[in-house]
Amino acid sequence: MNVKPDFSKGKNFAETAPAFLSVWGMESYYGESYIVQNISFNVHEGEILALLGRNGAGKTSTLRSIARMDAPQVTHGEIWLDHQPLHLMTSYQASQAGIGLVPEDRCIIPGLTVEENLQLAQIAPPVGWSLERLYELFPRLKERRKQEGVTLSGGEQQMLAVARALARDIKVLLLDEPYEGLAPVIVDEIEKTLRIIKEQGITTILVEQNAVRALELADRAVILDTGGIVFDGSAEEVLQNAELRAEYLAI
Repeated sequence: MNVKPDFSKGKNFAETAPAFLSVWGMESYYGESYIVQNISFNVHEGEILALLGRNGAGKTSTLRSIARMDAPQVTHGEIWLDHQPLHLMTSYQASQAGIGLVPEDRCIIPGLTVEENLQLAQIAPPVGWSLERLYELFPRLKERRKQEGVTLSGGEQQMLAVARALARDIKVLLLDEPYEGLAPVIVDEIEKTLRIIKEQGITTILVEQNAVRALELADRAVILDTGGIVFDGSAEEVLQNAELRAEYLAI
């Protein structure tokens, strides 16, 4: 199990970070309550990482910390994306650096059509996939491009949220509970989309309560428990380790 990246004495972490995205010694909190405690892990370019754990383990807090959202706040540690110090950035700067966050509630903007939601994401550079390319990936969105985004079904809203992230020129896609409330057939469609995104070289971190589905899709897994890392290895290892799944994932 690799918990803390190894780096040579006398060199800074940015020079020796072994992966595309590296989180080292990160601690974050809400108010005075610590949520994530001294966690470290690496994600390689083009990899899908499943970030798993029970409710309250710190998964969403970790995603929000990487995306540099206002809460939680990061107090210690470093986050590097392709040698860029995310831990020194605002959320807007992290977005410009290539971080795309799809939150659990999807945050579709009321009063705007599907196409307007996508166009709004492209107002400021760096612009990512074109509308034509997004509609090719999500043909349902093309059919509903003039429909108000918040009136879409849950699965269609999830597609819109992912498409909106891809409308920016992202390097890392952060997905928080993308399967929640969706029928299995829609989950199949989302997974097919994530595989296509992976083929484009985009790195993905997936937080998902449906751990088995997430593990079947992912290359690697990190399991959190009470704010700390208890496992860092291949997704296949978790699928084959019933004791580990029962203890930390209740499956």
